[in-house]
Amino acid sequence: MNPLLEAEQAVLGAVLLDPGQLSHLEWLAPDHFYRPVHQALFAALRKLRGDGHPAVEGEGPVPLSWVTDAVAEAGLHARGLTASYAHLLVSTCPRPAHAPVYGRMVLEGAIHRTVAQHAIRLHQEARAGAVRGEVEGALHHADVLTGVLTDLARRWGTEPRPVAPATSQAPDPPALPSAQADQVAEDEEFLLSVLVERPGAMGEVVDWLRPGDFADPVHGQLYRCLGALHHRGEPIDRITLLWEAQRRGLLADGMLSEDRFAAICDGVGAGDAEWLGKQVMRSSLTRTAAASARAVRALAEDEVLAPGRLINHALHALGPLDEVRARWQTATGRPASRAPTTAASAGGPPAARVHAALARSTPRPAPSPPSRLGPKPTPTAARPPSRNHS
Repeated sequence: MNPLLEAEQAVLGAVLLDPGQLSHLEWLAPDHFYRPVHQALFAALRKLRGDGHPAVEGEGPVPLSWVTDAVAEAGLHARGLTASYAHLLVSTCPRPAHAPVYGRMVLEGAIHRTVAQHAIRLHQEARAGAVRGEVEGALHHADVLTGVLTDLARRWGTEPRPVAPATSQAPDPPALPSAQADQVAEDEEFLLSVLVERPGAMGEVVDWLRPGDFADPVHGQLYRCLGALHHRGEPIDRITLLWEAQRRGLLADGMLSEDRFAAICDGVGAGDAEWLGKQVMRSSLTRTAAASARAVRALAEDEVLAPGRLINHALHALGPLDEVRARWQTATGRPASRAPTTAASAGGPPAARVHAALARSTPRPAPSPPSRLGPKPTPTAARPPSRNHS
């Protein structure tokens, strides 16, 4: 049993039975359908309507040419489509007048697929950027995903706003390749050595580097200790750092061993703290982008989530990336970029389309048995959208 497949078939069957239903489906596009043959058939039906097919404006029973012409047109773009399948679609449609509701189901499935596809692209680009040592690709795809979510929200008839799920679980950080993980750990240790050895080095990074930017939790906790000493105006050296680490419990729970502490504090200690801090933050940004992408994909693959909640939860999942990104822009002195805006996201679709997309069916008497392809039902207006759709 596949509800989405049945909804796609029902939409097409409704339009084959009643071409007038296309006027209630202006907001539905061929690429909203999952199956290529359904995409081709819906595009063909729209083309026939645009070309002024006699069945669209004709009175009485729908002529058989409406089906045969649609199959012939769609067959130019999709292989394997037959007239028998078109008649199967007709037989699987419960009520042609419910076409806007079936279309809304198709749109809902398209929203889930679209969000998942863009989340996958963001994840792939974040992982590739981590290997290449650059963040521009991940930031670009994060902008694209944000723009897509905003556009989909307005198409669905809601305002995009980040909303945390009722029960949220932070995704596990993606594992780094061993060579890359070693390089990240080396950069972090080198930075800590510089911060311990050079007085005033904390002032170069403290405004934008955070403990959570360190891949190794121990390194993050040591940086937190250094930040506390700097904030209190106390001197920083290996002894004061060790004392602060003890006060914060790093020695009692065995998190920080003597060998690890010695390896950090006995390092070279000569280097550019700002440059090393940016290396750490670059790694943090790509890790955060990958984690956010995984969280968004998990939401998109949850069939229980209604589109409104999916979009808002996905925007919330991108929040940590936005926070790291803002600090990265502070560190690099770059102005904040804006998510790409499409024409649809700028003004949203016409209100009539939103109403149609959110239409709910109303009880109607069962239609009389069809003659040939059935009498043409009287088009019914879509009800105003319910505000509790998400």
